[in-house]
Amino acid sequence: MTIGKSEDKGDDIAASAPCDGDLSKQFHRALAVLAGKWKGDILWQLVERKRRFGELRQSIPGVTQHMLTTQLRDLEANGLVKRTVYPEVPPRVEYEMTPSAKALKPVFDELYRWAQEHGFPTGPHPKAPPAGETKQPKAPGQERVPARRNDKLL
Repeated sequence: MTIGKSEDKGDDIAASAPCDGDLSKQFHRALAVLAGKWKGDILWQLVERKRRFGELRQSIPGVTQHMLTTQLRDLEANGLVKRTVYPEVPPRVEYEMTPSAKALKPVFDELYRWAQEHGFPTGPHPKAPPAGETKQPKAPGQERVPARRNDKLL
């Protein structure tokens, strides 16, 4: 695979030639190492400094303790995260990026720049009603009022 310049924008682009088998395998291996719902968030948190488990858990909304542990172990097994256990009571464990993971910092910077440039929304997407269903607004006075203890629905 060769890299060329786009005539209209001057950006680097992959040439239209099909990927070499070895390059394709390397690319897919790299994606597999980084794939996972929380791995990008974990690595992003570790870009600037070491963090303890609790810090990571608090800084990544929605991640469970089990999933954070699983993803950290996987990143450690793939040589992207170093885990250091200090012989203290209670035990202190710190996580940091390895040099090979730190080499990904330009990739993270570029992803951040790309997201800013293209204006991806940061909020949750509203859920659409199931196919065939539409929400009809109720006329005033026809809403169901939840019952209180010993009361009937109004």
